Amino acid sequence: MEKVDWDQRYVDSNTPWDSGTPSEVLSAFLDDENVQPGRALELGCGTGTNAIFLAQRGFEVTAVDLSATAIKMAKEKAEKAGCNVNFVQADVTALPDIGAPFPFVFDRGTYHVVRGINLEGLQSTLSHVVARGGFYLVLAGSANENAPPDNGPPRVTAHDLCRELEGTAFDLVRLEESNFHGIRIEGQEYKPVAWKAILRRREIDRVSQVTR
Repeated sequence: MEKVDWDQRYVDSNTPWDSGTPSEVLSAFLDDENVQPGRALELGCGTGTNAIFLAQRGFEVTAVDLSATAIKMAKEKAEKAGCNVNFVQADVTALPDIGAPFPFVFDRGTYHVVRGINLEGLQSTLSHVVARGGFYLVLAGSANENAPPDNGPPRVTAHDLCRELEGTAFDLVRLEESNFHGIRIEGQEYKPVAWKAILRRREIDRVSQVTR
């Protein structure tokens, strides 16, 4: 996968994924599953829109992004909104100590990028940051998208998503086709096809099967 300078993308405002409005998938999940406020982590928080939304819903939020520029913008937005969010500039595959595992982890578009760079690192992170019995909600680009490959997010098949994210540590609760909302490319609204996956951290990890 071509290396992307994510910080420069934010410096240049070349961030079509940064909708500025909370994820419809996240909002619906909280309502549909009756998720009560608690500790939450967002992976790949960008300029903080969803992290701030969670804080406004009463969650105690930690949010991580690789881009220092995005984190700076997120802190400014949170201060303006009067929200307390713990923003951390870090690589999601090599996180510093951010405290105990979280009952809820949200990922809008990070997995589908990182899987092509350091999937094992992300899998290790998830196994440490999602609490036993906790939920991991991920929105990822779908291989069912018919638009040209250069438009929109990276794409993953349902089979690969399940294989890569379940592993020994998670059970898939639900996988549904959805969309990314609020994306604009060259001034036009675009709703890429996405997978909405809800995974739950196992109380006891499965034993990894090694074939010789």
